[in-house]
Formats: sequence, C-alpha cells, structure tokens
Amino acid sequence: MVPEGTAEENLPLFTSVMTAVSVTPESTTGRAYIDALVAAGFDKTAMQLTPDQSTVGNPAESIQFSVRWNDECLIGQVGPSTGAPVAVVVPVLAEGTCLVGQTRPIDW
Repeated sequence: MVPEGTAEENLPLFTSVMTAVSVTPESTTGRAYIDALVAAGFDKTAMQLTPDQSTVGNPAESIQFSVRWNDECLIGQVGPSTGAPVAVVVPVLAEGTCLVGQTRPIDW
C-alpha cells in the first residue's frame, strides 16, 4: 500500500488481492473481495460492489468492485464471463462514483 501514492501506484496491490481471492472457493462472492481489500488497507467507505446474483436469482456472470482513490478508481472485475480477473485504473465518474448501474450496500 502506498497511502500517499496514486491509484496507479496501488494497482499492483489491488490486483494481487483480487487475484488471490479469485482462486478461492469464495471467488464468486463480492464480500470476499471487499473483505480482502479492507484487510490489505483499502478504505471500505470508498468502495462499491455489484450484486453477486442477477435480478432473477442466478449467479452473476461477473462481479465488479471498486475503490475510489482521490480522483481515480481502482476497478476489478471477476466471474465466468470475464475469464481471468481484470483490474484497471479509470477516472471518477461525473457523479463522484466509480461504477455505473446498480451497486449493493457494503453494510457489514
């Protein structure tokens, strides 16, 4: 973790955490990624997460999670439709968030 660094400087740690979770039995559980990122030092209050299930109750084809880092976002995507885990740094959206669409509360 590079607390005073940029999102790009923290991308290797973010990617490492995401990759480690992606090979566990919890690889399709969004909470596992959030908990692991928090354990690595990322700020839970700066995170967003998409649902683990589709609107009809099926497992999600992919899960996205993000950490807002100043004016940038670290975004990870995992799941059957993604193939290998993907992590990128992108600018914060005009709304001040990182993910587009419905996200779920991170209330644990």
